[in-house]
Amino acid sequence: MLNEFDISALIVTLKLASVSTIILLLIGTPIAWWLSQTRFKFKVVFEAIIALPLVLPPTVLGFYLLITLGPNGPVGGMLESLGGVSIAFTFTGLVVGSVIYSMPFVVQPLQNSFSGIGRRPMEVAATLCASPLDRFFTVAVPLARSGFITAAVLGFAHTVGEFGVVLMIGGNIPGETGVLSIAIYDHVEAMEYGQAHWLSGGLLILSFIMLLFVYLFNRRFSIMRSGD
Repeated sequence: MLNEFDISALIVTLKLASVSTIILLLIGTPIAWWLSQTRFKFKVVFEAIIALPLVLPPTVLGFYLLITLGPNGPVGGMLESLGGVSIAFTFTGLVVGSVIYSMPFVVQPLQNSFSGIGRRPMEVAATLCASPLDRFFTVAVPLARSGFITAAVLGFAHTVGEFGVVLMIGGNIPGETGVLSIAIYDHVEAMEYGQAHWLSGGLLILSFIMLLFVYLFNRRFSIMRSGD
C-alpha cells in the first residue's frame, strides 16, 4: 500500500505533469507551426536543438540546468540580484526542467500534424478573407487535433516518468520536489520491493492506458478523414 510519502510524491508528480503539459502546449504550438511553415534554410538547426533531449542523457541536461538556475549561475544569480530566490531545488525548477526535457515529445507531433495539413486548406481560407490568426485557429488547429492529443499525452506521460532531470534540478524534497520516479528508486534502494511494485505497476498501467487512448483516437480520426 502507499504511505504518506508515496501519496505526496503522486500529488507532486501529477501536478508537475499537468502544469508542464499546459506550458508545453502553449510554447510548443507556435514553435511547431513555425517549423512546419518556414522555409528558413537553417531550420534544421532549430529542429536539432529541440530534439536534443531525445539523445542527451537526462543527468547531463539536469546538471547544466542546475548550473544555470543555481544561485551562482547566470539565471539564478540574476534572479537573486533582483530580489528573488534561486529556483533550483524548487517546484518551479522542476517545471523548467520538465518543459525543456519533454519539448520534443510535444513539438514533433504538432509539427507533423501541421505539415500534414498542406497549404491548400489555408489558401482556401485566405481567399475567404480570413486573417492569418483566423486561419490558424479555425482551419489548422481543428485539422491538427490528433497531433494535439498525441502531444498532450506524450508530454504528460514523459513528464510523469522523468528521473534524471528532476533529481538533478529538484533533489528529493517531500511535498515539494519529490516525485514518483524518485520514490520508486528510494524504495528499491531500501529493498522495499512491495512498495516499488505498487508504484511501478501503477505507472505501467497508466502509461499503457494513455498510449492506447492515443492509438485508438488516431485510428478513429484517420477513418473519419478517409471517409470524408
